Amino acid sequence: MSYEIRFEQKDTYLHAIVTGRNSRESVLAYMADITQECDRRQCFRVLIEERLDGPRLATLDIFAIASEGSMRALGMFEAVAYVDVNGGELMDFAEDVAVNRGMPVAIFRSAADAENWISKQQTVSEDDEMPES
Repeated sequence: MSYEIRFEQKDTYLHAIVTGRNSRESVLAYMADITQECDRRQCFRVLIEERLDGPRLATLDIFAIASEGSMRALGMFEAVAYVDVNGGELMDFAEDVAVNRGMPVAIFRSAADAENWISKQQTVSEDDEMPES
């Protein structure tokens, strides 16, 4: 395996820290691992902190990962905060792709900003739902 994930359960979300080599295969695999772990824990708010080394992925790879990953996880997550310490402008593109496919995701440049955002996200409770007409 060319990556490792460390999970830290927080009060209202799961924090996943990913390290290793950057590749399309690694990103797809760790995203699947995170999805499985969130499902196992029944925790659907996640902060993903990616710390992968190596060349950045191509724009087409980023599009495919964001598009396919969003479609696979559609309706599962309440909030996804994503930090890529090496990401740059292409992460803004990935955010646009995922959000346009219905993923509640936001991209951040620092873990502190991501933690602040995800901590403020509210779960819709039954009291907040619209009454049926």
